[in-house]
Amino acid sequence: MADLAERALAEANTIAVVGLSRDPSKAAHAVPASLQAAGFRIIPVHPSADRLLGEKVYRSLAEIPEPVDLVDVFRPAAEAPAIAEEAVRIGAKTLWLQQGIVSPEARRIATEAGLTYVEDRCTAVVRALGRITKN
Repeated sequence: MADLAERALAEANTIAVVGLSRDPSKAAHAVPASLQAAGFRIIPVHPSADRLLGEKVYRSLAEIPEPVDLVDVFRPAAEAPAIAEEAVRIGAKTLWLQQGIVSPEARRIATEAGLTYVEDRCTAVVRALGRITKN
């Protein structure tokens, strides 16, 4: 039986990536690129880039004009509660803090609003181990 993280990822199609990096050598670029290669729709959220991974970049989750299943966070834990609040406002189903990011406050905000919450796990690792693809 798949764990919570595997189920959340398997059920997602559209992933908004907060903090997607311009630098291909960073996990915040390579991980979303691997998800995109596996067939997920990736929507970058970045403060100043215009296009990343061939996709239009949005400045905030609120600017994204389509439904988002999962919000994947590559930002410091201190920013996670505000991102959690945005994820709730846009109706995301899952808030996922990448490996090394833990936030009790983001957890509280997300779970009280009914979102699935995953922290300190890498979406690319969970995808690979669970053999989850959308292709």
